[in-house]
Amino acid sequence: MKEQVENNNLRLMVFKSASELGQKIDEHLLDMYGLDKDKYTFIIPIKENFFEDGHFKVEINDTVRGTDMFCLTDIGNYSVEYKMHGMINHTSPNDLIVELKDGIGASNCHAKNINIVMPLLYAGRQHRRNTRENLLCGMTLREIDEMSRIKSFITFDAHDQGVEHAIHNMEFDNIFATNAILERLIGDLSANRLKKLVFVAPDNGATGRRNVYLNSFNSKFIHREAGSFIKQRDYNNLVDGKYPVIAHEYCGNDDLDGYTAIVSDDMISSGGSMFDVILELKKRNVKYIYLVTTYCLFTKGIDKFKELYEQKMFDGVYTTNLSYIPEEYQKEKWLHICDCSKLVAEVIYNIHNDLSISYILRDKSYPVKLVEEKFMKEKK
Repeated sequence: MKEQVENNNLRLMVFKSASELGQKIDEHLLDMYGLDKDKYTFIIPIKENFFEDGHFKVEINDTVRGTDMFCLTDIGNYSVEYKMHGMINHTSPNDLIVELKDGIGASNCHAKNINIVMPLLYAGRQHRRNTRENLLCGMTLREIDEMSRIKSFITFDAHDQGVEHAIHNMEFDNIFATNAILERLIGDLSANRLKKLVFVAPDNGATGRRNVYLNSFNSKFIHREAGSFIKQRDYNNLVDGKYPVIAHEYCGNDDLDGYTAIVSDDMISSGGSMFDVILELKKRNVKYIYLVTTYCLFTKGIDKFKELYEQKMFDGVYTTNLSYIPEEYQKEKWLHICDCSKLVAEVIYNIHNDLSISYILRDKSYPVKLVEEKFMKEKK
């Protein structure tokens, strides 16, 4: 059994929902401190109890007095099972947010500081009020903000960073995994495929992320175009909690013959919008299509993705391991998962040691450097 690090008050409370990512983060942190990964750990041993009436309880099995504790949860992980009234249930985001609060409460105010690491933001898409509805994301952040000793809240690629306006006591850091994704994408693609790029936003909400990717390829070796799609919705009918999209209109240069398209968004949910975007781009003779997203939820499975890939309609999906993806999906050759555990570990290390994270938040030069190196290497 691994020992707790004695001369450092950093601790990780890793819930089952984020256990795989948490183990990797722990190993990176031990490397940063020059400690033996086989002997030590920063992870606090906890027990997660699921009762048959649907309630949860978190027990901490070691002292947390005086620690700087980082609680890691993945509210997108539906693979954790528990019994309720004799039936097998899968954890929902609502279950996991309650479990997080239980874990914070279990520390009983003994931790010096508590930091929340929630890569996929709870209710992140419920960020504004259009009708008689609850601002669930902001309300939950406010509840956490008012809990005792919460120092900071760390999330990755929030759907709308404006939700931080709901809080005023704790720090809110929204980190982007852009560099980690682009490092993998640029490494995989040939210089020939990178010469002519069109950066596409699947809807108006994704234009900011598209611009980040567009500017990340600001190189003399690359000709760049930008485009976006506008969704026409049927507001007379509500299907599966959404107003169905009846058409996608493309805004941008229509002459895309021979281009490589990079379609970027914060997440793929069911994938319906992406399927329409793929078909519309193919009509414009785009040669290669890559979907780039921080989270792949695949709420309706991956059968349609497999079908379109077999038809050579798109060439790959690049995403991260910041939220759960079923193991069988990970085996698909079109799905490329970028490991962001080192990025999370760097953020935790810097916040714990009161160091700046500005270079993590704002470093936009790294992708350009990778592109320049690739073209110079292939030129030789």
